Amino acid sequence: MTEANSRSFSRLGGATPAKDYLAGELVSPVKHEYLGGAVYAMAGASNAHNLIAGNVFGSLHARLRRRSCRPYNSDTKIRIRLPSHVRFYYPDASVICRLNPQYDTFQDEPAVVTEVLSHNTRRIDRGEKQEAYLTIPSLCAYVLVEQVGPTVEVFRRTEQGFVRDVYDGLEAVIALPEIDTELPVAEVFEDVEFALEADGETS
Repeated sequence: MTEANSRSFSRLGGATPAKDYLAGELVSPVKHEYLGGAVYAMAGASNAHNLIAGNVFGSLHARLRRRSCRPYNSDTKIRIRLPSHVRFYYPDASVICRLNPQYDTFQDEPAVVTEVLSHNTRRIDRGEKQEAYLTIPSLCAYVLVEQVGPTVEVFRRTEQGFVRDVYDGLEAVIALPEIDTELPVAEVFEDVEFALEADGETS
């Protein structure tokens, strides 16, 4: 997940209308996520987290160049319209095949969403966020990337529901037929020095 998602975030005021949240994000020096009127400030990320997220975006950008599906980095929000409320999350990377207008500040129909796991955000990325992302009709794959070793999990949509694939080791290649490409694990972890996550990691 983006460096924001342990729920130790600061909460801003009471119930905030979505339109006010979106307007505030345009001028705020700090990114926030939005859960049905609650606004949570996002904390910072480790260098390893940002390197992995950048590698994912860079590899996807190179492979999807001049195609209809486009990768986006962690500055792009995803809107999730649940039956009871609306959420906005900032994933570490996403791929969009049906784009919102360029004047929008969010996307509605991601095909692929990627979150980089950490000690502090693992529970939310695998729980709250995963449950929400998997409700998006357009989503084909939810990708979870470890920081402490070269392991990537993909929750992939099938006719029987989402199934889990695990890609372990730098020789593995992540198949993404949903967007007609693949992602070598070696590229995801290029230049990453594997170590125990720092206590202050909140990504």
